[in-house]
Amino acid sequence: MRSYIPFLKSPPRVAVVRLSGVISASGTGNAALNDDVMAPVLERAFTRQKPAAVALQINSPGGSPVQSSLIGARIRRLSEEKKVPVFAFVEDVAASGGYWLASAADEIWADASSILGSIGVISSSFGAHELIARHGIERRVHTAGKSKSMLDPFRPENPDDIARLQRILGDIHGHFIDHVSARRGAKLTTDTDLFTGEVWIGQRAVDVGLADGIGHLEPWMKDRFGPKVKFTRYGPRRSMFRRLGLHAAQDALQGVEERAQFARFGL
Repeated sequence: MRSYIPFLKSPPRVAVVRLSGVISASGTGNAALNDDVMAPVLERAFTRQKPAAVALQINSPGGSPVQSSLIGARIRRLSEEKKVPVFAFVEDVAASGGYWLASAADEIWADASSILGSIGVISSSFGAHELIARHGIERRVHTAGKSKSMLDPFRPENPDDIARLQRILGDIHGHFIDHVSARRGAKLTTDTDLFTGEVWIGQRAVDVGLADGIGHLEPWMKDRFGPKVKFTRYGPRRSMFRRLGLHAAQDALQGVEERAQFARFGL
């Protein structure tokens, strides 16, 4: 009732949104991190109870560049439309697409041991053509259009396919560089190439301009908005099936993929 009494001033409120896990177009519910899942969460965070700010708790090793871009663009649109500042707080890691999300904020804060950066693009696959040849298996592929088949894992690598893939990766990398450069601007150091896929830890990330300082969400927000600031946390709503544990197999597979992604950074 307090917020409806005109003569009593309510304490400032900060909306907190957690962006955790591998960024992927697949997956639903609170185990997924993509634009489809996060859109209603972000809408609520920016519009309910007139927040003084939105704080993003980020712990992601990256994933889909498109989903990263969609979520980041949505954060920027809502911030500008509602005139609400955004602050990112990095936990274990904000790497690759995770850093794309962090750089959508107006300021980035991290723990002294947080991992930030990995501004690059990666594509991985496997080759099994020798294995199937040893077992007398013949691969048959027919296409209309000479470029329809690319990087078939059951055939030897084709130099033309590799060149095409490098062009694709280069274009996506360019979009990533443009985004970080536009968001971080003059904060970025010119003494170090920040776009090689390298990562930086805590204060080193601050020194090169990838973060604004070392700080944790609640104490830092209390310093900024006063000790009476209130926090409201927003997250995906869990479906009835997930509440009943009926997504156990899918969640287990997603957990294996997520664990592999975090393991790239020793986590």
